[in-house]
Amino acid sequence: MPTSSRKTVAIVRGLVGYDRFTSKPAYAQLSRLYALARWHVNFFQPVQKLVRKTRAGARARRYYDDAQTPYQRLCAAGVLAPAVRDQLEATYQRLNPLRLRRDLEAALERLWTLAAPDPQCAHGNTQIATPPLKSLPGGS
Repeated sequence: MPTSSRKTVAIVRGLVGYDRFTSKPAYAQLSRLYALARWHVNFFQPVQKLVRKTRAGARARRYYDDAQTPYQRLCAAGVLAPAVRDQLEATYQRLNPLRLRRDLEAALERLWTLAAPDPQCAHGNTQIATPPLKSLPGGS
């Protein structure tokens, strides 16, 4: 699996968890949640990137660059057209990280109310199933 896919899965699973969402309202709420998460992660979540890794026998030593958000990395790369860079800067200036985080939490709360019931749980029985004990070989 490519690195970006693993990161995307980690972000989504970290937010949403492993519940099932099967209704149209849940789909719409997931779309809202993903839009908020995209702004939050790309503009306000710094990440350290692995620069190089050296090995000395069995010991691996990893070297990382300074933590930067994806937005900061993109601007520092110098690959953006000036119009696109200005548009991203305007978007960044409009965003309020605290309000964005509050909106993200509210969207998650709304989403969790739309989760489908787990078919493995029998009518609200939330106890962990334990396998029956078997006698040990050679035991009494």
